[in-house]
This record gives sequence, C-alpha cells and structure tokens, in this order.
Amino acid sequence: MNKNKKIIYPLTASSWNDKEITALHRLIDGSNFSMGLNVKKFEKNFAKFHKVKYSVMVNSGSSANLLMVASLFYQKTKHKIKKGDEVIVPAVGWSTSYNPLHQLGLKIKFVDIDIETLNFDLEKLKKSISNKTKIIFAINLLGNCNNFSVIKKLIGQKKILIIEDNCESLGAKFKKKYSGTFGIMSSTSFFYSHHMSTIEGGAILTNNNELYKILKILRAHGWVRDILDKKKLNFNNKFRFVLPGYNLRPTEINGVLGNIQLKKLTKFIKVRRSNAKYFISKFKKLNNIIIQKEIGDSSWFGFSIILRKNAKIQRKKIIEIFEKNGIETRPIVSGNFSKQEVCKFYDLSKNLSLTNSEIVDKNGFFIGNHHFDMRNKINYVFNLLRRYIN
Repeated sequence: MNKNKKIIYPLTASSWNDKEITALHRLIDGSNFSMGLNVKKFEKNFAKFHKVKYSVMVNSGSSANLLMVASLFYQKTKHKIKKGDEVIVPAVGWSTSYNPLHQLGLKIKFVDIDIETLNFDLEKLKKSISNKTKIIFAINLLGNCNNFSVIKKLIGQKKILIIEDNCESLGAKFKKKYSGTFGIMSSTSFFYSHHMSTIEGGAILTNNNELYKILKILRAHGWVRDILDKKKLNFNNKFRFVLPGYNLRPTEINGVLGNIQLKKLTKFIKVRRSNAKYFISKFKKLNNIIIQKEIGDSSWFGFSIILRKNAKIQRKKIIEIFEKNGIETRPIVSGNFSKQEVCKFYDLSKNLSLTNSEIVDKNGFFIGNHHFDMRNKINYVFNLLRRYIN
C-alpha cells in the first residue's frame, strides 16, 4: 500500500476506547506487571463466557497452539500422543497452526477445504482418516465454525482427538454452542486485528482437568508452582520442575485488557454479524465471485472473495485497483499452505488432491470486518468491484 494513499477501507481497526487506556494507567501506577491476579480473573471470566471449566491465558495465539499440542504428549490416558503420530489439518491455515506439529515430531496430513465454507471438505476428510490418524486439528477459518456434528460422526469409535484452532473465530457458534468448545482443547488469539485485543495474547480452553494442569505446568518453565495451593507451596516445590516446559506466560497488561474487552465482545460480534448480513446482501449479486458460506453463526473475522473461473479479471488486477482506491487486502490466510517453502522441513503424509485450496491460493483474497457499522464502506468496495468484474 502506498503510504501517501488514504486508506478508506482498512484491514484492521482498534477496538479500544478510554476504558482500556484508563485501566493501563491504573496498572502502571501499581507495582506488578508479571502474570498475576488480573490474568487469573480473565481466565475465570473467559472460561465462564464459553461455559467450559478451564482457561489458560498465554502470550499469543501461536503460543496457545504450541502449548495445546505439547500438552497431549504428557497425558496419562490411552489417548497420549507420541512422536510420529498422524495429524490431519486443513491445507488453508496460519503457519503457527502447523509449525508446532513439526516442532513436536508429528506427521502432518493436509486435507482440502470446502470452497464455500473454507473449512474442511468433509468428503475428503472422511477419505483421509486412517488407522494412523490420532488427531484431527480443525481450523475454524475467518470466523466460521466447522461442522463438528459430521466430524464426530466420521470419527465414530476411533480413538482420535479433536483440537481446534479458534484464533480467527472467537464468538462463532454451531448449534448454539461456541466454537472452541467442541474439541478436547482449543486455542484463541487476542492479537490487534482479531475479535478482541490485548495487544498480544491468547488462551486455551478445555474441560479436561488433567490437561488443564499440564498446560499450566508447561506454560511456566515446567514447574509445579502454578498448580499447587499455598499450603503445599513449600520451599522445595517453588522450584520443582516435572515437565520440559516453556515460558509462554502473559502479563498483567494482557489480563487487564482482556477483562475489559471480554465485556464488549458480545456487542462486537453482533455488529460484525450485522455487517456480514449487509455484505452478503450486496455481494451475492456478483455471479463471478464466491463468498464464504456460514456454518452455524459465524463471527465474521473478515470477508473472503474468490474469483470464479469465468471472471473476466484476474486477482492481481483487482488487488491493484483496490490499493489505488484505498482498500486494504490480504490473501485468504496462507492460501494453499502445502506450497509454502517451510513444508520441506515437515514430515508429511501423502494427501488427496488440494483442488479448492489451490483455487483459494490463486483466486482468493479477503477484506476486513470490524466492530462498527461498515455499510458505507461495503458499498464503496461493492461498487468498485462490480464496475470491473462485469
């Protein structure tokens, strides 16, 4: 984007107001910025919002994915994961959904997406499940929840765990249940451009008490201090290490901001859905494009646009036109991630064709959605696109 060009349709926008700024000033006037009471309060509130038992806050959504996958190696149950186990993932997603799988020695199997929902192509998912499959890692893309009713039927009695990357779909629902609550665990991101922002930050949700304790141990160095009550926290236990952990702790800044933003989240999602309703009403008139189809109630992270084969204009030209007219765009997440150079380091299972992921890679892009009324901006983009695409 030309820095001198006025941005009319931004990709991102701040969801803060004076409440966040005041809270930060109050915190700065205090003495503790490391993970403490504000983080604990947020974890309790975030779990309550989703109607699950436990939440573990971390320093980013990417860290949430790493911690979530790592915790599966230390369960004492029959579902304990080991190096070399196969994980099924959609071929369109963010790098830090896939990198932890490689970093922890798992075998990755890419599966194609549905061209309309942008989540798993359920027929190809069915064909991809094998006796070697131990995890299905569902990525809820651009605010859209996967169809977990079908996914669970495909698993049946097989000993396969479901985990969710819900970083782009906070507040989405499927059958009146929040996304991020269908698997044994889920990750969420609170990065600036996401549904709510704590600057950087993320969280993991789970109903599993064993995993909850493992997550808290792994989050902070591998020590037991964060899972013991004060009576058992003697001199030796303060520095007792039981797992090969990390330091992925959030700060009190993240916790304070999270508690304020969470109170606003329901309204944020309501406005995003209203914007989406208007977006759909306009863009469904353009026969040469595909827009995302909801599964349940999407929280509409952004608005995806995929050019059909019969479109008379190429994506490159549209992006060029949009940039000249102050409209920010991005690829639909990674496009076909199997084509990314980093994959040469992965241990990959042979996958079925990735036809739709390739279409997204070549012909797809997305524009932003925000927590305020965007009808005028949507009209601006629609009129511009209609002029050139037809």
